[in-house]
Amino acid sequence: MNYANVGETDRSLESGETNMLISADRVQGTAVYDKDSEKVGSVDSIMLNKYTGKVAYSVMSFGGFLGIGERYHPLPWDVLDYDVDLGGYKLKQLGAELTEAPHYSRSEIDNRDYVGNPAVGSWYGASPIV
Repeated sequence: MNYANVGETDRSLESGETNMLISADRVQGTAVYDKDSEKVGSVDSIMLNKYTGKVAYSVMSFGGFLGIGERYHPLPWDVLDYDVDLGGYKLKQLGAELTEAPHYSRSEIDNRDYVGNPAVGSWYGASPIV
């Protein structure tokens, strides 16, 4: 993560965003790009550990049209890198590679069937989602 300009206050807290903080509702819908800066999806939701308050993971919607054929990818939070120039989050993978990543349907993502699945974290080279 790039912490350049930490301490600057070019945005007010009323906007729900500073250089280091952002309101969760502003993250939903934010674009997600692959390593070639091609848009591959957007943040559907953010899951917080209710005991620690830390972000456990985000869910990226990927593919489909008007909700048809859309897949949902749980992403360990630490695999997302915010890119100021793109105004979105960037992954280290190519979009084509994401077709092989663990993904779920809307009903599966809503039921959190992937929590504790070590394949999710290991596919991205991160800790398992818990």
